[in-house]
Amino acid sequence: MSRVSFTSHPFLLGFEQLDRLVERTMKAGSDGYPPFNIEQLGTIEQDGEDAYRITLAVAGFTDADLSITVEAQQLVVRGKHAEAEGDRVFLHRGIAARPFQRTFVLAEQVEVAGASLDHGLLHIELIRRKPETVVREIAINGAGSPIRGAGSKMLSMQAAGVKR
Repeated sequence: MSRVSFTSHPFLLGFEQLDRLVERTMKAGSDGYPPFNIEQLGTIEQDGEDAYRITLAVAGFTDADLSITVEAQQLVVRGKHAEAEGDRVFLHRGIAARPFQRTFVLAEQVEVAGASLDHGLLHIELIRRKPETVVREIAINGAGSPIRGAGSKMLSMQAAGVKR
């Protein structure tokens, strides 16, 4: 069975990265640990920025047990308890202490503003910057003028009679 891609539409040029992003998100782990919330905090009107907060329930973890990184537009939160000192005997162990990795895919304009750990909740603040609108006029060359740019290698190959 072949997978249908929304980027196969003729008007969507150069959106292959978005297609890979959707595929990567679909493959993300569906483990429910640790539980989390995502809040929209609002829009900062003067800058046109949106603010978000991701909150993870990480009871029993200290800030030394946690790491937060951004890798290739992915926010990665990892937790691993330090080895406990001494031998402890649990009669019942209901508080999860297993290591975890939670990944969130970020849009290009989204930046991590900071993080805090408070009463077993890890808060990660995000800001989405408003992209600048850029209008560029494209010059139209005459029939005999060579075209310069990213496609010029392909055009020169075609002029030389090389077939793809």
